[in-house]
Amino acid sequence: MKASEKKRVLVVEDDHLVSEMIRGMLEELGYEVAGEAEDGHEALGMVRKIQPDVVLMDIKMPRMSGIEATILIQKHFPTPIVILSAYETEDLVKEASEAGVGAFVVKPPQPSELFRAIEIACGRFEDMVKLSYFRGKYDEAMKTIESLSKLLPVCPGCGEEKRDEDYAKILNRYLSGIPVEEISRYLCSHCRSRTDSEARD
Repeated sequence: MKASEKKRVLVVEDDHLVSEMIRGMLEELGYEVAGEAEDGHEALGMVRKIQPDVVLMDIKMPRMSGIEATILIQKHFPTPIVILSAYETEDLVKEASEAGVGAFVVKPPQPSELFRAIEIACGRFEDMVKLSYFRGKYDEAMKTIESLSKLLPVCPGCGEEKRDEDYAKILNRYLSGIPVEEISRYLCSHCRSRTDSEARD
C-alpha cells in the first residue's frame, strides 16, 4: 500500500518516540515528512512557512492544543488535517470535526489506518474547496440576478414602464460596469451587425 502521490506531511506531536514512529510509518507509505512540530503554536508557524499537503495533529500538547491550532490553521492557511489522539470520545470527535478536522486516528495507528485517514482528509478537503468555489459562483450569480431584476423596463407591480430618474441611474450604473470585451452581448441586432462590420473592415 503506497500513496498515489508523494504528499508532504507536517507531523505535530510532543512525544518524540511517537513522532519517530509516525515518521517511519509515513515514509514506508510513500509520504514525505515535510516537518515536525511539538505544539500547536509551532505547527501554526510551520504550516505558514512550508505549506504542507496535510497535517497530522496531536490534541493534548503544551502552549496550544491541537484543536486550537486546527481552528487557526483553517482560518488563515486552510489545510487537510488528521487528528492523532490516544482518546476517541464522541464529544472529542465532534469538537475536532467542528474545528475543521478531516479524519481522526487513535494512537498508536496501524499503517492502513493512517493511510486511509490521510487520503480521506485530503479528499474531503478537496470537496470543501470545490463546494466553496461553487458557492461563490452561486452567490455571484444571485447578485447578478438581483441587479438584473432592477433593470426590468416595466414595474412588476403595476406593469407601467419605468421612466423615473432612479431607474435611469441604476441602468447607467450597471452598463458602465460591463467590461468592454463583453459589451457586444448587450447590443441590439442592428448595433451588433454594425460592430461586426467595423471589426471586419
